[in-house]
Amino acid sequence: MPDGKVIETTDVNFSEITKSGVALIDFWAPWCAPCLMQGPIVDKIAQQFKNQAKVGKINIDSNPAIASHFGIRGIPTLILFKDGQEIKRFVGLQTEEVLVQTINANLPTQVKDTFVKV
Repeated sequence: MPDGKVIETTDVNFSEITKSGVALIDFWAPWCAPCLMQGPIVDKIAQQFKNQAKVGKINIDSNPAIASHFGIRGIPTLILFKDGQEIKRFVGLQTEEVLVQTINANLPTQVKDTFVKV
């Protein structure tokens, strides 16, 4: 279960992180100014969804295989995965609100207790 921290994602652990549940992955590089502005937003999202979704960051310079596989051309690119499948892709700096709404829309619905009147 996610612990509220951004997961350092690599070519090696990418599949494990995204294979089940909801995962938001931020494709970034340390020389990218918009990426550096996106970072604190991604950190905040990780904390907000600590019990519901995984949030990871993958440095495309250090991990070119996954970036190439997903055809990353511009950064930051954020991709939302659900059970290993790409659900939504964002290119460029994104607001917290947009990311929160997208994650919420893709979380599994919780089964609520049903009370039967007797």
